[in-house]
Order: sequence, then structure tokens, then C-alpha cells
Amino acid sequence: MATESPKGASNNERLLAAARDDNEEMLLEVFEEGGFDINFQDGLGNTALHYAASNASFDVLEHILSHEDCDVDPANRLEKATPLHLAVRIDDPEAKKAVIESLLEAGADVTIKDKNGDTVVDLLKPEDVEIKALIRKAQAQNSVSRDDIASDEEGEEGRPLSVSPANYYDHHLNCPGHVT
Repeated sequence: MATESPKGASNNERLLAAARDDNEEMLLEVFEEGGFDINFQDGLGNTALHYAASNASFDVLEHILSHEDCDVDPANRLEKATPLHLAVRIDDPEAKKAVIESLLEAGADVTIKDKNGDTVVDLLKPEDVEIKALIRKAQAQNSVSRDDIASDEEGEEGRPLSVSPANYYDHHLNCPGHVT
């Protein structure tokens, strides 16, 4: 049964409430009704994605990330924290990993710094070895993507020269000017 939303609440407010309360049914109602901004921020600058990530509301998170206009890297006002910054604070290791994986797959930027100058890697605990590996993998894939863009003009007959993840390290070891 859907939680009753406050009388007269806008769909933007209902969207935030659904994410805060892990209420997938309300979220789907808002999606169906329309008339909302997926990136709507409350007074603290938090979006539905911030709330879903920080509360490990996995089903709600997946719906939000599936929205084509979803910004995966909004920074809130208080801490300048992105949803990824908030996700690394989740206590349950499995929930933390699942939320972080989803955010990384959606293209979350691991290089953004919060108000203290910390990236998500800086906020990880020493025992978060698996999550550090996920972040390193995301960083390598982003680096490969930038290499693909930078080398678009180097290909033959209009075909871009690209570096696939499989030969990324080989490319960087054998390419003049790249320091490893």
C-alpha cells in the first residue's frame, strides 16, 4: 500500500519522499503521472538520487538512474557531496557495494571532491578493498574513453583509432609520452 503523501505535495516533493522512504510504489506513480524534475533539489541541495543512494534504496535507485535526464553527479549544498560520496558511508558492506556499482555503471565521476577536498576514494575505509577495485576499474574505463576521444583524428579513412580496455595497458606501455 502506498504511503500517503502530504496533501498538495508536488510531484517533485513526492519524488524526494519516495526516495527518502524507499517507496518504490510512490516513485512509480510519480513517474507515471509526470510533471517532475528528476534532478529536483530540496533546500539542502539533495536530489532523489542522493536520498536513494544514502539509504541504500536499491530498487528506487535503479528507477531513478534509468531516467534519461538523471544527473548522476549533483553536489548537495551542505557538503558538496555527490550521491557517490554518500554511498561510501553506507554501513552494510553488501548494500554499499551494490549502490556504488550502480552509480559507477551509470557514469558517476569518482574524481569530484566534496567541500573538504575529498574524493570518494579518500572516504573509503581500509577494509573497502573490493570497492577500491571497482573505482580503479571505473577510472581506467574513463581514461580509455578519454583516449578514444583524443585519438579520433588519428585513424585511417575517417575511422577513429581507439584503445579498447583489453589493450589499454599495452597501449600506455608502448605509446611514447605516456608515463606509467
